[in-house]
Amino acid sequence: MKKRRTVKDEIKSLNIQTKKIRKKKQVPWKWVITITALAFFISFGFSFASETVIPNVPTVFGVILVFAFISIGILFDMIGVAVASADEKPFHSMNSRKVKGADVAVKFKKNAAKVSTFCNDVIGDICGVISGSAGAIIAVSLSELIPLDRFFITLLVMAIISALTIGGKAMGKNFAMNKSNLILFEFARFISYFYKPKK
Repeated sequence: MKKRRTVKDEIKSLNIQTKKIRKKKQVPWKWVITITALAFFISFGFSFASETVIPNVPTVFGVILVFAFISIGILFDMIGVAVASADEKPFHSMNSRKVKGADVAVKFKKNAAKVSTFCNDVIGDICGVISGSAGAIIAVSLSELIPLDRFFITLLVMAIISALTIGGKAMGKNFAMNKSNLILFEFARFISYFYKPKK
C-alpha cells in the first residue's frame, strides 16, 4: 500500500527542489555591481540637481520639480511592470516584418528582470527618495510664507508626496498590466532612436 504524503513531506520536497534551482542559478555579480554603480551616479546627479536648484528657485518652480520627479518615478514604474508582464511573441512577429523598435522590445523582454530592476528599483526608487528630500526643502520655504508651524507643514508636504507617489504607482501598475504590450512597444520604439541591439 502506497504511503500517503504528509504536509511535512511536501514541504521537504519543495525545499529540496528550491535548493537545486538555487544551485543552478548563480548570482550575476557583474550585473549587480553595474546596477549598484549606476544607481549611485544617477542618485548623486539627481540629488545634486535637487539640492542646488530647488533652494534657489521660487517655491512654485520647486513644487513643479517635485511633481516632475514623482511623474518620472511613476512612468518608469509603469515601464518596468509592462516589460515584466508583456507577451514576447507579437514582438518577434513585428521584428520579422522590420517594424521599428520591435528588435529593442524583444531585447528588453529577454532581459525583463534587468530592465525591471533598472526602471522600478533604480529610477523609480531614486525619484521617490529625491522627491522626499526636495519636499523637505519646499516645506522650509513654505514655512516662511505660511504662518503655520514648520513641523506641521513638513508632515503635510511629505504626506502629500507619499500619497501622490503611492496612488500614482497603483494606478500606473494597473494600466501597465492591461496595456503592457503597447507600453513596451512605445518605449522600445523611442529607445530605438538611440540604441540598436546587437544581432
